[in-house]
Amino acid sequence: MLKKFDKKDEESGGGSNPLQHLEKSAVLQEARVFNETPINPRKCAHILTKILYLINQGEHLGTTEATEAFFAMTKLFQSNDPTLRRMCYLTIKEMSCIAEDVIIVTSSLTKDMTGKEDNYRGPAVRALCQITDSTMLQAVERYMKQAIVDKVPSVSSSALVSSLHLLKCSFDVVKRWVNEAQEAASSDNIMVQYHALGLLYHVRKNDRLAVSKMISKFTRHGLKSPFAYCMMIRVASKQLEEEDGSRDSPLFDFIESCLRNKHEMVVYEAASAIVNLPGCSAKELAPAVSVLQLFCSSPKAALRYAAVRTLNKVAMKHPSAVTACNLDLENLVTDSNRSIATLAITTLLKTGSESSIDRLMKQISSFMSEISDEFKVVVVQAISALCQKYPRKHAVLMSFLFTMLREEGGFEYKRAIVDCIISIIEENAESKETGLSHLCEFIEDCEFTVLATRILHLLGQEGPKTNNPSKYIRFIYNRVVLEHEEVRAGAVSALAKFGAQNEEMLPSILVLLKRCVMDDDNEVRDRATFYLNVLEQKQKALNAGYILNGLTVSIPGLERALQQYTLEPSEKPFDLKSVPLATTPMAEQRPESTATATVKQPEKVAATRQEIFQEQLAAVPEFQGLGPLFKSSPEPVALTESETEYVVRCTKHTFSDHLVFQFDCTNTLNDQTLENVTVQMEPTEAYEVLAYVPARSLPYNQPGTCYTLVALPKEDPTAVACTLSCVMKFTVKDCDPNTGEIDEEGYEDEYVLEDLEVTVSDHIQKVMKVNFEAAWDEVGDEFEKEETFTLSTIKTLEEAVGNIVKFLGMHPCERSDKVPENKNTHTLLLAGVFRGGHDILVRSRLLLLDTVTMQVTARSSEELPVDIILASVG
Repeated sequence: MLKKFDKKDEESGGGSNPLQHLEKSAVLQEARVFNETPINPRKCAHILTKILYLINQGEHLGTTEATEAFFAMTKLFQSNDPTLRRMCYLTIKEMSCIAEDVIIVTSSLTKDMTGKEDNYRGPAVRALCQITDSTMLQAVERYMKQAIVDKVPSVSSSALVSSLHLLKCSFDVVKRWVNEAQEAASSDNIMVQYHALGLLYHVRKNDRLAVSKMISKFTRHGLKSPFAYCMMIRVASKQLEEEDGSRDSPLFDFIESCLRNKHEMVVYEAASAIVNLPGCSAKELAPAVSVLQLFCSSPKAALRYAAVRTLNKVAMKHPSAVTACNLDLENLVTDSNRSIATLAITTLLKTGSESSIDRLMKQISSFMSEISDEFKVVVVQAISALCQKYPRKHAVLMSFLFTMLREEGGFEYKRAIVDCIISIIEENAESKETGLSHLCEFIEDCEFTVLATRILHLLGQEGPKTNNPSKYIRFIYNRVVLEHEEVRAGAVSALAKFGAQNEEMLPSILVLLKRCVMDDDNEVRDRATFYLNVLEQKQKALNAGYILNGLTVSIPGLERALQQYTLEPSEKPFDLKSVPLATTPMAEQRPESTATATVKQPEKVAATRQEIFQEQLAAVPEFQGLGPLFKSSPEPVALTESETEYVVRCTKHTFSDHLVFQFDCTNTLNDQTLENVTVQMEPTEAYEVLAYVPARSLPYNQPGTCYTLVALPKEDPTAVACTLSCVMKFTVKDCDPNTGEIDEEGYEDEYVLEDLEVTVSDHIQKVMKVNFEAAWDEVGDEFEKEETFTLSTIKTLEEAVGNIVKFLGMHPCERSDKVPENKNTHTLLLAGVFRGGHDILVRSRLLLLDTVTMQVTARSSEELPVDIILASVG
C-alpha cells in the first residue's frame, strides 16, 4: 500500500518517491481490479506502474503469483485507452521471463502490430519479440518483414532493434530478413538507418569480406544519419585493427574523411578512432588533434570535455603531437567545469616544459579541494610522469604531493600519492630523507592498513641507509603501541631490519623487540621472537638470509612441496633447493604483501606456469629421476615461420644435470597426418642426447608435443652455451580432407628447422636481493673470482648495462640498471640462482673511455657457477 505523507515529510524531502514503501502482497491483491468491468484505465495503469516498480527494484515474484497477475492483466486488452495499452506492453516485456504461458497474448500483440493505430504497432512488435521463442518465430516472420520496411519510423526501428535481439537465439531466421534490412538502410529517418545498419553488421560481422563490402557500399553513397556514421567509423576502425592494415587503406581514408563531416558527433568519433588506432605516428594523428583543438574552444561543455579527455590520452603516447594545443589547454584551466579544468591541467603536465611546472602547480592548488577523488588520482598520475621526465623538479613536485597527502581523501587517491612519492624516492637519492620524513608523519594518523604497512616496509628498506637512521625508530615503534595487528607485524619487521644493519642501534632494537614478544597477536609475537633470536647471534650471514633478503622461493610452490613431503615421509631432510623459485622476485611483489604476511591466505592458489610444466614432465616415463624442474624459458622460441606447412615452437626446461626441449608442433596441411614425430638434435661434443619422446600423431591443425632429453656437459662443465641443429622427422600418411579417412601406407620424411641456441641465461634464474651488500657478505668470498674485459663494439654505458643484464639473465638489484646522466663510470649489481639452487652474485664495474671496460667480480656458494659466468662473458 502507498504510505500517506504529511506536509512535514514533504518539506524534508521524504515525499520525493511515492512508490518507495510498496508491499508486494498488497500490490498483487490490488491487481484483482483488472478483472472488474467496466475497466478503470487510470487505476489499472497505476497498479501496473507499481508492479513494474517492484520488479525493477529486484523484488522476487514467484512463478505462480506472477502468472496470476499476468493472466489478469491480459483482460486489459479489452480497453482502448492508449496509456493503459502501452503499460500493458511494458509489463508483458518485464514479466515474460517470470510468468508461465505468456505466449497466450501472441494473437493480441499480432493484431496490434498489424492494426491501424501507429502508436500501438511499434511497442507491440517489441513485446511480441520478447515473448517469441525460435519455434514460434516463423509464424510471425511475415509480419516482421513487413514491419522492418514500414513507412512509420517508430515501427521500422522497433522491428529492427527487436531483430537484433532475436539474433542471439534465432540467427538463421533473422538472416533471411537481410533484404528488408537493406531497404530500411536507405531510409531518410536517421534512427531507422542507424538501426538497419546495426542489424546488417551483426548478421555479417563474422565474415570480414562482407563487412568490408558493406562499409564500401554505404560510405560511397553517403549516409543521412550521424549515428550511422559513428557506427561505421567504429566498424571500420575495428576492421583496421584486425587486419593490421596500413594507413593507405580505404577504411582509414573513410575515417579521415569523417573529420570534415557537418555533424560534431561524427567528427569527434572519427578523431577518437584515429587517436586510438595502434601504431599511429604523430604525423597521422595531426588532423585528429587539429579537430580536437577546435573543440577545446567550443561553447558546449560536453564537446570541450570530450576533446580535452581525448587529448589527455594522446599526450600519454605522443606528447609532442599535443604541444600545439597548449595555448587552448591553458585557456581551459580556468574553465567553470572542474572536470575539464583538471584534464586540461594534467594534459599540460604531460606536454608542458620544465619552466611551466611551478605555474601549473599553483593553478592546480587553487582548485584541488573542489574536484572528486577520481580526478585527483589523474592529477597524481600526471605528476608521477612529470617526475620521471624532469627529475630536477622533484622538490617542487614532492612538496605539492605532501600537501595533498595531508588533505582528506579516499584509499585510491592516497595510494596514488604514496606510490608517486615512493617512485620519486627511488629515482632521486637526494630526496630520500625528505620523503621518508613526510611519510613518517603520514603514518601517524593513516587509516589505511595497506598504506601503513607499505610505508613501514619502505622505512625498513631505506631507513638504515640514511645519515641518521635512529630518527625513524620512534615512528615505527609508535605503530607497535598504537595500531592493530597487521600494522604491528609490519612495524616489528621494519625494526628488525634496522637492527640487522646498524650495530650501534642493535641493543636498543633488541630491547624494543623483547617488549613485542608479549604481544596479544600470534603473528606479531612469532615475528618478534624469530627476529630477536636471529639478531642475538650477531652474524651477518644470518641477518642477510633471514631478515634483509628473505626467501626467494615461490610461496605456493613451498606450500605444495611441504604438503608433498608430509604425505610421503622420507629419511632425507626437506631440501629448500627442491622448491621452485619465485617467477616474480619477492621484492618486486607489492611490498605491503611482503611486509604483512597475514594468515588470511586463499584455500587454493593457482598453479604457476612452471608448476604446470613440472606436472606435465613428471608424467613422462623417460624423465623420471631428473629431480625438480629448475627453470623453463619464459617465451617459446619459434623454429619455423608462422606461414609454413609445419609450425614448431620450442620451450627449454632446465634441470640440475639435464635439459629437456619441448617442441610444440602443428601440422597445417589438411591432406596429411604426421605420425611418430620427433625432433632430432645434433649438439656440440660437450652435450649428449639421451632420449627422444615422440608425438604419436599430428592430425591437421591439432597441436602435438614431442620432447628431446639432453645431458649437460660433464667433462667440460663450463661449456654451457652452444648451438644445436634441429631436424623434425616423421611418418607422413595422406588423408582425405573431406572425410578425414587416412591411408594405411605412409612414408618417412623430414623437415629442417632453425638452429636452437642454449645460453648461460638458460642455467640461471632471476632473484631479487633487496639488500645486495648483505647478500654479498652472506655468500662470502671463498669462491670469489675477478676478471677484466673490454667491450670493443659497445659505445655507451646504457647499452653495456642492457646487454649484460640480457646476456646473463640475472636480476639487477638496487636499481643499478639505471645509468645516471653524464657519468663515465657505473656499477651494475646482479643476482641470480644457478641450476641446482646455488646463489650467484655479480658486481660489474664499468668505465667508459673510447670503449667500455668492464671489471667483473662474481661470488657463489660453489665454484662452478663463478667459472661459468666468467667463461661465458669472456
